Amino acid sequence: MQIPFNKLYLTGQELPFIKEALEKGKIGGDGTFTKKCSAFFEEKYIFKKVLLTTSCTDALEMAAILFDIREGDEVIMPSYTFVSTANPFILRGAKIVFADSLPDHPNMDVDSIKKLTTPKTKVIVPVHYAGMACNMDEIMALAKQHNIWVVEDAAQAIDAYYKEKPLGSFGHLAAFSFHETKNIVSGEGGMLVINDPQFLERAEIIREKGTNRSKFFRGEVDKYGWVDMGSSFLPSDIVAAFLYAQCLSLDKIQSKRIEIWNTYYERLKPLQEKELVQLPQLPLHATNNAHMFYLVCKNLEERTALIQALKDNKISSVFHYISLHNSPFYKDKHDGRELPYADHYTNCLLRLPFYYELDTNSVNRICDVITDFYQKK
Repeated sequence: MQIPFNKLYLTGQELPFIKEALEKGKIGGDGTFTKKCSAFFEEKYIFKKVLLTTSCTDALEMAAILFDIREGDEVIMPSYTFVSTANPFILRGAKIVFADSLPDHPNMDVDSIKKLTTPKTKVIVPVHYAGMACNMDEIMALAKQHNIWVVEDAAQAIDAYYKEKPLGSFGHLAAFSFHETKNIVSGEGGMLVINDPQFLERAEIIREKGTNRSKFFRGEVDKYGWVDMGSSFLPSDIVAAFLYAQCLSLDKIQSKRIEIWNTYYERLKPLQEKELVQLPQLPLHATNNAHMFYLVCKNLEERTALIQALKDNKISSVFHYISLHNSPFYKDKHDGRELPYADHYTNCLLRLPFYYELDTNSVNRICDVITDFYQKK
């Protein structure tokens, strides 16, 4: 029986909520379920303001506009991340300055950020890889010292914490994803979290195609018009209805995912103790939201062989992220610095199947194949 890499989990409330949205007759942006989702996140995580978007990428595009990114501005981010972290700033003309990862974790090295900061640095984009927190105290202190904006790329970090405070609540802004591979999903979807009040009014305008339409619907103005740049970043209320069903089961989903993560770790820990692989290292200041389980092989050849061994046993595993500084689009624009740890994770990190309905027998089967692979080496 095939074990897929990812599988959609339905709570059972998705279709009833979608039906309810249809029956209300308003399925455009900012409908009933959009407001319910926003309220859920604001109340659960004490976020100042949440705006649902059509994707995490769109949330980051809104951030780039809100930060007034212009040609020549520098934006610091990890090289080991998805292209969506960089594209919103590229579209505004920024120069991307890539930071290396840590030796024991794909998160970017804060010490390297300090060395990369210049008078042109406008934004830092910490990416919380696998939902495990970057060192936000140091990043925010550095940003304050140099008057730099921070937007957290928290695409993988729902329900994750740094020193008992939820990720997404540290930066001036934060962006989350509800893509079908995330802990809670809506197919596609995301949200922008606004922690700095100065961005509240303009964020609404940008999200509504550059109009003050939201003010009009609240009765704050008698008509609305084009007052700023913007785009259509609002999701349909059908998407929000699906997401709201997932929100209501968040604690249940998280409990099961953590159980799966712990089973993986205990079964594969002997391989790490023998220094055959590196397992995820949870930073002392972080919690584990069980977004994914990965292992790091010794080299590219070993990872390729392990992927094939898993495939031969009908198990789907994936690698991801070509270091952006080495990507076909950006390698000629990169400043030439070597980023060895980002390249190491590019060549050696392997993600294992992970989804709510992955049962213990399947996890054991996956771990048996991996253990057998290393015993035969």
